[in-house]
Amino acid sequence: MARPDVKKRDGRGAAFVIFGPETNFNGFLKFRDTLCIRGKFRGTIEATGALIVDKGAEVEADHISVSSLVVYGTVNAAVQAMDKVDMMSGAVLRGDVSAARLRIADGVTFEGQCSMTGLDREVEIFSRTREEIQAELSAPREKAAPSGEPFSGEHRE
Repeated sequence: MARPDVKKRDGRGAAFVIFGPETNFNGFLKFRDTLCIRGKFRGTIEATGALIVDKGAEVEADHISVSSLVVYGTVNAAVQAMDKVDMMSGAVLRGDVSAARLRIADGVTFEGQCSMTGLDREVEIFSRTREEIQAELSAPREKAAPSGEPFSGEHRE
């Protein structure tokens, strides 16, 4: 069983674990805090915490599900992040990504599709033509009385 090299705290006081460069882990990872991989991982990651794949690290997974992902190294996996995915310069990510926020720096190799989550699926801004929207905006509007009835300009008691 692989043992993490170090358990530390980040600047906010939250705990995080580091799998060092000599760590080679195969299997299923589940964690709540932040995990930084500096070695090699192969398997599945399902976590409520954040994952950092450091420069020189290699992660190959059938899927990764985390709160957020920061990639400096290499990831071959389908990724689902509840919050964000950051691909830093020099990173390689091969696989589809689903996240609420995505940042891809210059010098990143990204091969896959991206799906942005957290958007209101009820709103489809391209479902109507420009002419339909213009007609709606230029049409005269009825004023509404406080009761919700059409306002005719006369006050009724």
